[in-house]
Amino acid sequence: MAKQHGAVVPTVERWSGLEARALREAKRMSLRDFANHIGVSERMVSKWEAAGAGLYPRPANQAALDTSLNRSSAEVHIRFEALRTRLVPGQAEISGTGPKAGDCDPAAHGLVYHPGITDTLTVVEGLGRADMERRTLLRNALFAVGAAIAPSRDWLLATIDEATAPRGRVSPGQVEAIRQVFGVFQQLDVTRGGGHARQQLTSYFTSTVAPLLRTADATTEEGRALYEAGAEQLYLIGWMAFDDGEHALAQRYLIQALRLAQEAKAPELGAHVLAGLSDQATLTGHPDHGLQLAKAGRAGLVRGHSHACLADLWALQARAEAALGDRRAAGRSVLASQQAAERVNPAEEPEWARFIPGAYLHGEYAHAFRDLGQAEESIHFARLSADEAAQQQRARRGSLAHATLARAALEQHDLEAATAAATRSMELAATVRSSRSLEAAADLRARLGAHRESPYVASFFNIADALLPA
Repeated sequence: MAKQHGAVVPTVERWSGLEARALREAKRMSLRDFANHIGVSERMVSKWEAAGAGLYPRPANQAALDTSLNRSSAEVHIRFEALRTRLVPGQAEISGTGPKAGDCDPAAHGLVYHPGITDTLTVVEGLGRADMERRTLLRNALFAVGAAIAPSRDWLLATIDEATAPRGRVSPGQVEAIRQVFGVFQQLDVTRGGGHARQQLTSYFTSTVAPLLRTADATTEEGRALYEAGAEQLYLIGWMAFDDGEHALAQRYLIQALRLAQEAKAPELGAHVLAGLSDQATLTGHPDHGLQLAKAGRAGLVRGHSHACLADLWALQARAEAALGDRRAAGRSVLASQQAAERVNPAEEPEWARFIPGAYLHGEYAHAFRDLGQAEESIHFARLSADEAAQQQRARRGSLAHATLARAALEQHDLEAATAAATRSMELAATVRSSRSLEAAADLRARLGAHRESPYVASFFNIADALLPA
């Protein structure tokens, strides 16, 4: 990826007919208009697209395609990336009619924010089956940079235009049962990590929740409640995949959860999903997209009410701004997050919002100040996070907080404090299935490896090798 005026611009190492077609469709040009734009004949463009990945235009035309892409708008770049991902040889191409039940490509269709809820449910079921069967297609799928930006815009602007298919009624008891399952699995995620029980929750969603959604009428109170409960569960499945390091799968689940939240007319939940997408974008090295997604979530909350979600979005905006090196903006966002958190009334918040506690928010502030190189502030918030995580038995959050403490102590050249915090981080990470905790552990190993002559560090590696062998 290249950068142009601070924005991420897609790059193509070598253009084939496949990428040429993706660019033409991203620019929404006819064959004739695109040919004139590039400076070739219409017949030549048709030849490229017919040959697909098997034909490479001449160097002069490669350069013309480069120039066209570089001069395109940010919206064209986003569409181009998504189209290029979907048109990979061997995968189904996306048509305007949406995926068919027996012909759904979850890796491709999962990145699309479908206008029809029936298409969305088809994609969700396909994702669930592929996830449970551990299909190679999803294991090899890529995290698509920028793919969440267009869905975030669609969510903000969308109006409900549900199909007029006959609908059934859903009982309040069914919705309550689904929400009880959500609560159980969210607690498992917090205490044991995202890799612990995702398969079981995915199975429950595809076998029990998705069929109910297909017969529910979202214009009724019960139907809306069911769609909201379904969106909550699908978000949790995506978050578990994210915590387990399966970013391509997580991204697809979260985009579809955003669509279900729209159907439920639940702006708070939609904003919460965008918070997850923002967190993922920043963590995977794309804080510019993380910043856009956090801001989109806050804009959506104008139509809803959740101080807890607002505090989360401001915290994630601070993380993105810190990663971009914007010290002043990150400081303002941390303050805004703290102010929102002070206004939280648990009795007025949705169920999922109780998992946005101080331990989490203080951990995010600590990470932001760590990335800005402000060790004292990072230590202050990391200690708060670690103490609160211990009180709430949140091992994953505790492991991340102690990892932040270890890095800050190491920057202050305090090996004793660094290894004590690193050891505690390892002890907690060993009790959960979380790729984020394991990545933090690997980072600590690498940073402390240069100090193996220290007895403190030698003791750390002795314990770390027993708990989490490298």
